[in-house]
Amino acid sequence: MFSPVEAHVRAVDGVDMKIHRGETVGIVGESGCGKTTLGRLVMGLIPMTEGTIAFEGEDIRDINQKELRRRLQIVFQDPGGSMNPRMSVRSIIGEPLIINGLADGAKLTKKVAELLSVVGLKPNHMNRFPHEFSGGQKQRIALARALSLDPDFILLDEPTSALDVSVQAQVLNLLDSIQKERGLTFIFITHSLNVVNHISDRVGVMYLGKIVEISETDELFANPAHPYTHALLSAIPQPSVDAEKTERIVLSGDVPSPANPPNGCSFHTRCPIAVKGKCDVDEPELQSVNGGHKVACHFPVEAGGSLPIHTE
Repeated sequence: MFSPVEAHVRAVDGVDMKIHRGETVGIVGESGCGKTTLGRLVMGLIPMTEGTIAFEGEDIRDINQKELRRRLQIVFQDPGGSMNPRMSVRSIIGEPLIINGLADGAKLTKKVAELLSVVGLKPNHMNRFPHEFSGGQKQRIALARALSLDPDFILLDEPTSALDVSVQAQVLNLLDSIQKERGLTFIFITHSLNVVNHISDRVGVMYLGKIVEISETDELFANPAHPYTHALLSAIPQPSVDAEKTERIVLSGDVPSPANPPNGCSFHTRCPIAVKGKCDVDEPELQSVNGGHKVACHFPVEAGGSLPIHTE
């Protein structure tokens, strides 16, 4: 009797960024900000409604899909969920090689053994099944599978979030080592600022589908310019009781619905320095505040500055 009302959600809206060969760009933000959707768009796993994603200057839609899959790989958040429980590790890692006609038989076994060694596992593990491994070991297997086609780029979607801290460190160090050896390019999606600080060359901060700040990692952590970035950094646990105390910034309200985003700056409904008549009307553009340090804010916080904001 009545037609349903369709709500269009801009899960990723106006993201414009470049990633250089051999670097790691971390993407951070709270749950639902569009991080994973951005990653899936980059990989071509979901279609774009607008815009362009280019790989080495060529639109990914114009690249042969088999070639694209060889050069771009992904490691998912839940390694177990991305593996067929009925397949052995040899089959899981070797499947891309078989599909692409790169190895079979004894050659395949040798290649799988080499890949397992690269990620810190034993060659005889190839005859086991996913349920026989810990979470950290499964993530290493997933990484070995991603490396099997010798890609140029790997998207890492929350690869350490399900792991305990000690195993996280092992996986991060492994990723760093493999990247340097192979000259790989990474996008590292995470909600953990500690993790992104450890592994990333640059960091992009997302809020409600938009990149609100992007900078080299050291610069962003030392001189955050966006109020939202200040709030995120204030939530990082201190490493010891002797560390300099940082006041926790408490943001008011909830994240608006992406189906009905606010006018103007998407953050103005929670921002402690929002100016009525400006922030709720005009959408800020991502502009440089210091070289490659860019921020989408009408009133960016100056280097070394702080926010006049309620704390706890």
